[in-house]
Parts: sequence; C-alpha cells; structure tokens
Amino acid sequence: MKNRNSNKYFRIINAATKVFARKGFFHAKVSDIAKEAHVADGTIYLYFQNKDAILISLFEEQMKAVLQNMERQISEEKDVTKKIEKFALTHLKLIELNKNMAEIIQVELRQSSKFMKEYRNEKFLEYLNLIGKIIEEGQNQGIFRKEIIPGIAKRAFFGALDEMSRFWVLSSRKKYDIETAARQISGYFLYGLLRNSLERGPVAGVKNPQE
Repeated sequence: MKNRNSNKYFRIINAATKVFARKGFFHAKVSDIAKEAHVADGTIYLYFQNKDAILISLFEEQMKAVLQNMERQISEEKDVTKKIEKFALTHLKLIELNKNMAEIIQVELRQSSKFMKEYRNEKFLEYLNLIGKIIEEGQNQGIFRKEIIPGIAKRAFFGALDEMSRFWVLSSRKKYDIETAARQISGYFLYGLLRNSLERGPVAGVKNPQE
C-alpha cells in the first residue's frame, strides 16, 4: 500500500467523506470516490483494499483529530466538574463543525460489518479513557464518589452523548440547542458522580430531584 501521508491519500479520504455522506456507505461505489477525488479508479486500490478499508481509515483520521482537540480542550480546565461539562460540549459541537463526518460516524459506519465485528480502534479507546481519567481524578480529589466504577461510567456518559449526536444527525427538527443538551447531560452524570451532590445544589442547570 502507498504512503498514508501522501496528498492523494488525503484527497481520497476527503472525497470519501463527501460521497459516503451524500450517497450512504452501502450505495457508494469506489468509482464514485475516485471521481470525487479526481483520480483513476485504480489509484484507490494503491491506498485501500476495498470500500470498508476507506471507511476505517476515514474514521481513524477523524478520531486522531478529535482526540487531540479534546485533550487540548479539557486540559484548559482545572475543576473536574468543568472538565465533564467541557467534554460534553466539545463532543456535541463536532456535529456543527463537520456535518458530513457526523453523519458517517453516526449512521454509515454502523453499516460496515467489518468495522462493527472486526475493527478495534485504539484512538477511540483513548477517547473513552479521557472520561475515565477525569472520573478517577475527581475520585482522588474526594469530589466524585469512590464507589463509581470509571469503566462503566465512561461508557454510560459517552453513550448518552452518542445518542444525542445521532438524534441531531437523523432529525430534521432540533428541539434543543447543543449548549442546552451538553449542560443537561453533564448535569445528570455529575449528580450521580458527586459526593453529597444534593447538598451541593444545582449542577449544570439541572434541578435538584427532591425539589
């Protein structure tokens, strides 16, 4: 396979992003991607074995950028509760920043049996672990409850964000803005994470459940 750092490699990746978002992964053809990238059909196979390989590489490149951006965003916060809120907002804002990629990740990626059954993306696991590290940090500071299992909590938190992301991608009408959703979701989880959360008062705009 050719060098992944070449200009044509990224031209193909960018073209595939547009084609998959426009036609869907199932209906898109390699020839469609080649046409969008302004390369010969055969050139695609110098870089990728098949359409699934293009989709996986596309996801890898996106996750690399997303991970770097998230690390930078949460490093700016010192308060662990603010880090949870920043993670939620930054994640959901990805939909606004790159709608084509959001649709691919939320819809098209799940149509690739190779991706769903065989692929293990290390960058995505690192992304999940960022949440786990925030939770562990809060526990070490005595802010988050010790009985919380970070491995479960990080997936539950990501799952809520992922479902909200899919809702925005698939819905023609948006009932909530991204900032409101980020505050609500982070607030729900912070109530569960915080020690003595009921005594601390409202978190991220969520009302005390006893009120």
